[in-house]
Amino acid sequence: MQPLSKKIAQLILLCSIFTVAPQQAVAEDILLRDVRIFDGKSNKLSAPSNVLLSGNLIAQISTETITAEAGTSVIDAGGRTLMPGLIDAHFHMMMTATPLHVALNGPEGYVNLVAAREAKNALLRGFTSVRDLAGPVFSIKRGIDEGLIVGPRIWPSGAMISQTSGHGDYRQLHELPRAASDHLHYSEIIGGAAIADGADEVLKRVREQLMLGASQIKLAAGGGVSSNYDPLDVAQYTEAEFKAAVDAAENWGTYVTVHAYTPRAIQTAIKAGVKVIDHGQLIDEATAKLMAKTDTWLSIQPFLDDEDANPFPAGSENRIKQLQMTKGTENAIALAKKYKLKTAWGTDSLFDAKLTTRQGAQLAKMTRWYTPAEVLTMATSVNAQLLALSGQRSPYKGKLGVVEQGALADLLLVDGDPLANINLLATPEQSLKLIIKDGKIYKNSL
Repeated sequence: MQPLSKKIAQLILLCSIFTVAPQQAVAEDILLRDVRIFDGKSNKLSAPSNVLLSGNLIAQISTETITAEAGTSVIDAGGRTLMPGLIDAHFHMMMTATPLHVALNGPEGYVNLVAAREAKNALLRGFTSVRDLAGPVFSIKRGIDEGLIVGPRIWPSGAMISQTSGHGDYRQLHELPRAASDHLHYSEIIGGAAIADGADEVLKRVREQLMLGASQIKLAAGGGVSSNYDPLDVAQYTEAEFKAAVDAAENWGTYVTVHAYTPRAIQTAIKAGVKVIDHGQLIDEATAKLMAKTDTWLSIQPFLDDEDANPFPAGSENRIKQLQMTKGTENAIALAKKYKLKTAWGTDSLFDAKLTTRQGAQLAKMTRWYTPAEVLTMATSVNAQLLALSGQRSPYKGKLGVVEQGALADLLLVDGDPLANINLLATPEQSLKLIIKDGKIYKNSL
């Protein structure tokens, strides 16, 4: 038997994985003096200003002196840039740093430990909110919301709903066919995926995710890169099946987003009432026109064949699909700009702990197509508009993505001007001097 002191030391080490002690245990009044503000919408910084936070809200913004009441913490920002916390509109907390074979096979406890670590890391990179688009993240979200662990606000989708042979079907061929009495696949048991065929099954699986606490629903509408048995060109689900999901989601006041690259997959989903297309790399002109006409969102990721691409083996089917998909990114963004589509930004980093550290770098990469001000607006106020589509199913009430009176106090203090040098956000360890979420300080290196 181990000595008691050794057991206590091991317990302390385990707890350190989950927590990073915030500078403030609870939200309290904070006065930030001498900041230049990027408000989440403008293309230039404000004049030197002062900002008062009260509880978890921005109470006052003024170029004039704000008097600090007794008990208010005063921080001299020294002219640094105050901006809204960043929002990643396509994240996978449970899979972002876990290798695919581990995510599919467990053990579940280990996967949760890794996810808890990545939740903390994401917040310390300046991402105060994420839209989680597949994975059993409900427990991690609850732990964050209750203060057991540290991390961003999470808008969870729960399991990605997929047809048999679809992007969320990670069974092996020897596991087919599946009889009604057969066991679920491990990915279904833990809540990472839900295989459903026909409108009735889709309806049931959607309702299950809503019962678990999903803020929006995700379906796989077409072939994927990481899945093995669905070619990229394959469209998945019928309009009737999509409609069942949309009806169930809308009954709960929320919406359906879909994983889709190709015109047929996207158009079928839109006809059924799907509100958001995630990816869309292979869209054509007609599809872009339909998205503009129906006011459908495009949630895009800067997928290129570069250092941020998942490392699939050369010559493998996954690699071939990856190359096909990444070649479409330039055209997809050009069409999005041409037709003025509502465009959100996210990373969709998967299965690699090194790639997930480049969350801010992937945001900065968007300046290949947009100005820094447009990119920062996309990752703050625009992404906040996308989160707001969850309506009453949104797990957090209040205004995000902006620095304005009455908005939630999710804020970053940047050592420099990100409008002039957006790459500052790629080095958060050095550049982010202050990280505040819900009025609480989680980093203060001033």
